[in-house]
Amino acid sequence: MSQQISLPAKLINGGVAGIVGVTCVFPIDLAKTRLQNQRQGQQVYKSMIDCLIKTVRSEGYFGMYRGAAVNLTLVTPEKAIKLAANDFFRCHLSKDGRGLTVFKEMLAGCAAGMCQVIITTPMEMLKIQLQDAGRLATQQRKPCIIPPNRLATTNTVLSRSYNVVPNTSPHPSATQIARELLHTQGIQGLYKGFGATLLRDVPFSVIYFPLFANLNKLGKPSPDEAAPFYWSFISGCVAGSTAAVAVNPCDVVKTRLQSLSKGANEETYSGIIDCFGKIMKREGPSAFLKGACCRALVIAPLFGIVQVMYFIGVGEFIMSQSSLKLISDRTDPSTSQSVAATQPTVHLQEKININQDGRVVERTTTSTLVKLL
Repeated sequence: MSQQISLPAKLINGGVAGIVGVTCVFPIDLAKTRLQNQRQGQQVYKSMIDCLIKTVRSEGYFGMYRGAAVNLTLVTPEKAIKLAANDFFRCHLSKDGRGLTVFKEMLAGCAAGMCQVIITTPMEMLKIQLQDAGRLATQQRKPCIIPPNRLATTNTVLSRSYNVVPNTSPHPSATQIARELLHTQGIQGLYKGFGATLLRDVPFSVIYFPLFANLNKLGKPSPDEAAPFYWSFISGCVAGSTAAVAVNPCDVVKTRLQSLSKGANEETYSGIIDCFGKIMKREGPSAFLKGACCRALVIAPLFGIVQVMYFIGVGEFIMSQSSLKLISDRTDPSTSQSVAATQPTVHLQEKININQDGRVVERTTTSTLVKLL
């Protein structure tokens, strides 16, 4: 029997899960972006903790949530598309009744990753500008010693860097940046770094979804029961952090390409290959691991929370299809049957023979074992 899914309910689940998850981990994501954009010799932050402390001191507590508004606005459709698309493709790939092989799980994840970049690219584009603004402001206040052999090229770099997106406000809003990009570059301005985003999100989904599904399967008490919510949380954390670290080099490239405003003496890139080459040549292989720890700390709880919210079934509850699954002995999200519906039922029948005087002469009790399908 193939799994039947409600697409609207899955979209609601993904959206709610994304909002809850992003709200919890956004400050770490901000630190990740600022660390990835740092160049050698121009380090403003030494570590994630140092970045968060300096951010609070210079920008206040809410400085850690710079760019959160655009993320919270767009994360609902982004996570909804990602999770619902994966469920949709898994459902259709398993219609033959033989279940999903690892290859089919990877194929479903690949398709989900390709669908989500429609929303992810402009969301990341705007978020990165807002998140990195504080680093650039701090760098401008900090004295920077430029090597003599690079003094001659400084003006050229500055002119190319600061003229990408004219901006007179020290802390522009997402609306201002989006309006400026649309006015100067058209819709493609919002999709700068689309290829790098695709290069990051497709492999991430290919790794994450099959890994989560198989880890979560290990926590099921039986094939017909759902894994406990805490197991889904742990599975989401492990799968998310593993996939995040695996694709971190692509995330570094994407962040660099989507950073429109550059600091003094920071190079520009013409594309993915150019960016890979310049980072490798000037900063070494270790540069591709910048922010990897932060990214793992962001993705692990984010997808753990996402899977728990998905497990609870807020979307199905809102659509009045089921009650909230706050305990583990309810319907397994990977099947369309409930546990109660699969349990055998015993029907008892009693046959009584009565004579002409009204006396019972024979009483027979029979039982029938019925399996509900």
